[in-house]
Amino acid sequence: MIPVAMAVEPPDFDARVRRPGLSAIRELAGRRPLLRRSARKRAAICGRYRDIPSVKYPEFWREALPDVAAAYGRICAYSCLYIHSATGGPTIDHRLPKSMAWYGVYRWSNYRLACSLMNSRKGADERVLDPFRVEDGWFAMEFTAYQVVPGPAATGDVLTEVLYTIERLRLNDARCCDERRDFVQWYETGELTLRHLDAKAPFIARELRRQGKLLRDDR
Repeated sequence: MIPVAMAVEPPDFDARVRRPGLSAIRELAGRRPLLRRSARKRAAICGRYRDIPSVKYPEFWREALPDVAAAYGRICAYSCLYIHSATGGPTIDHRLPKSMAWYGVYRWSNYRLACSLMNSRKGADERVLDPFRVEDGWFAMEFTAYQVVPGPAATGDVLTEVLYTIERLRLNDARCCDERRDFVQWYETGELTLRHLDAKAPFIARELRRQGKLLRDDR
């Protein structure tokens, strides 16, 4: 993982996602909705927002997926690889899980771009490190088995969090290691330029630079 800076919220996010979502939450909790709509009124299922089951939230966040994917360069915040069919399509990960934080369900700042594989592995686990919180040097890569390992800046409690994140997301299973190996070999054979590696596998590009493993023409 590498540091990820939160992208600027799109100007139409409020109209397309936040307001319809919060209006739906009010209906589900038996309150007057914020917005009028032609569809049938949603039935109240509980009296408090925090008691709404996560499966009952209308998926308005899907409206933001194209913006989220574009804003983060289609790079999974957890695998740090370009999202394509090998790891599943792009999805929105709710950093604060829907089951625990109703107020974050339709909040731009709560969205992380994740491939479906990483999203399913993370689930509602809040102990997985937030990409917005990760700092340079917390994660590193070794170029023998292409595994993710704790970086030189991961010490104390951070080291514990890094190790847990690697284990929880299974970042070193065969599928992930094979994909990292492929990117490295494509770069070494000239099939990918460093510029393309920066765009498609930025964690690998950073580690090649940090460890002095760039091809001569890129140094």
